[in-house]
Amino acid sequence: MDVLVTGGSGQLGRELVPALQGAGHAVRQMSRRGAGPGGVRADLATGRDLAMAVRGADVVVHAASDPRGDPWQVDVAGTRRLVQALDRDRLQHLVYVSIVGVDRVPFGYYRAKFSAEQVLLASGLPVTLVRVTQFHTVIDELLSTARRGPVLPVPMGWQAAPVDVAEAAGFLTEVAGGQPSADVVEFGGPEALAAADLARAWAAAREPGVRVVATPLPGKLSAAFRGGGVLPGPRAARGRLTYAEHLRG
Repeated sequence: MDVLVTGGSGQLGRELVPALQGAGHAVRQMSRRGAGPGGVRADLATGRDLAMAVRGADVVVHAASDPRGDPWQVDVAGTRRLVQALDRDRLQHLVYVSIVGVDRVPFGYYRAKFSAEQVLLASGLPVTLVRVTQFHTVIDELLSTARRGPVLPVPMGWQAAPVDVAEAAGFLTEVAGGQPSADVVEFGGPEALAAADLARAWAAAREPGVRVVATPLPGKLSAAFRGGGVLPGPRAARGRLTYAEHLRG
């Protein structure tokens, strides 16, 4: 099939494109610059070149996102623009990459992702919404940023089930080659861990001598993370690589 990956130059996209190619698909990767092999240029935030970029796509894996900028413009309005630009007669499957917990965690970026899901469910297109837990590398980045000299403060009681980005790409490749579900499926890491345990493992592997301090945080957001708001449900598909194995690798 002819597969278009939005956000093809991102962390997930860089794993997803070769995974799809390995499954026998012809893959184009869409980004604002259109760089790289098979790169096509288009901008979800403005709609520039979007109609040209999506032309001929049998399958779209929609992985583009803007967590550090304006997700309402890119993730929500950009998804509406994508829906309008697609050839409904040709499209067989649109796979949207979302996040586990977007329907439960009161966080602005998550609310934008959940709104984008609703845009797709109401579009009438053949869609599957894939909610994925945090990547191992995202946990690394968060912990590195949180470190304050010899101290690493983390929220007390928060839980996560981080997953390997390459395994997530493999799962998305399988979903893209199957039939649309018109519903949500989840993919998470093999184990649920407390933030403090993740931090201690990270510190031991990357910053020996750093002391982890678990600090209680008030509020609805913290309560959602303590209550397992970002953990996958019992029917979720699971990766195999643990966070400890990621750190050793």
